[in-house]
Amino acid sequence: MDTKESLYRVAREQYGPNYDAHILEQYKVYVEMADRISARRQSANNFFLSINTAVLAFLGIAGRLGFTNLRDFWAIIVSISGIVLCYTWYRLIRSYRDLNTGKYTVIHCIEAHLPMAPYDAEWVAVGQGKDSKLYLPFTHIEIRIPWIFIGLYAVIIVFTLWTTWQC
Repeated sequence: MDTKESLYRVAREQYGPNYDAHILEQYKVYVEMADRISARRQSANNFFLSINTAVLAFLGIAGRLGFTNLRDFWAIIVSISGIVLCYTWYRLIRSYRDLNTGKYTVIHCIEAHLPMAPYDAEWVAVGQGKDSKLYLPFTHIEIRIPWIFIGLYAVIIVFTLWTTWQC
């Protein structure tokens, strides 16, 4: 079953006189839900960015105080936890991306039955994501941020191990 078949379950003739009005109302609600998903996605990004910034600040302050064996151990443990946190963040971004892709596929399908199709027209206007000069999907940028933090945590682990072995 494709998207259109799963979306339109009752034919206009079977539904009755409010068919068009109800499609329009459901379209409005669905577009609002897509917008809310984007807002939740941004909130999640803000949360993970804040947590990672705080963890790195903590590790930086602990590093300035001088390393002892106990601090080295905790720097490695906290960094490993940071890597796990960042991987979770990365997976969440991918999940939101996939959910948004599905939502906009449904929106385009609904728009095929409306007099105007603004989301479909916008997608065409930005080259349907094929030309990065017209449109670079936000996901392509945001998905790199957890990996940058993972790299920073890895550097901390390597540096901590290296300085521990040097002593």
